[in-house]
Amino acid sequence: MTGQSRQLRGDPSIRQFLFSQTRTESPFDTGCEKLMDRIEVLFSHHGIFHVQIEMSTCQMMVWTLDDPFNYQIFVGEEVFDEERWQGIAIASYPDKAKIRPTTIRPVLERFRVLRLADEKVYLRSGSINIMNGLLRLNFSCDGTHYVDHQEFLTSPVYEV
Repeated sequence: MTGQSRQLRGDPSIRQFLFSQTRTESPFDTGCEKLMDRIEVLFSHHGIFHVQIEMSTCQMMVWTLDDPFNYQIFVGEEVFDEERWQGIAIASYPDKAKIRPTTIRPVLERFRVLRLADEKVYLRSGSINIMNGLLRLNFSCDGTHYVDHQEFLTSPVYEV
């Protein structure tokens, strides 16, 4: 891994039982297109600079440019509820963002591939920070990767 990218091993007790577990489909899996649409809109029109998607537990945390020290939590169907998002202000995409708006969808598509590619080793959660350009990926083996978005999109390590 290069630059700011890092790979960290997780809890050995989780890794030892890796092959006795299987991925359970979540509402985020079945509503993946809708989830990706929601995230794109949040980044493009609502001043969100960081999102963390907990796919296994159906949680999403968002950080806004106007209140960066506090995150908002959306659980399960709240993510898809239009009324729940009314409290987030309209804001333009930040000029200083390292991730361009057209790059968000390809990142999310690759998250989906990593989530669904294998029943044993799969993406549990992912986050995108458009300001510093870093992604965080946490896998079922409890391994975590911090990777630059460009490396993520071009590296064969993240292809399935």
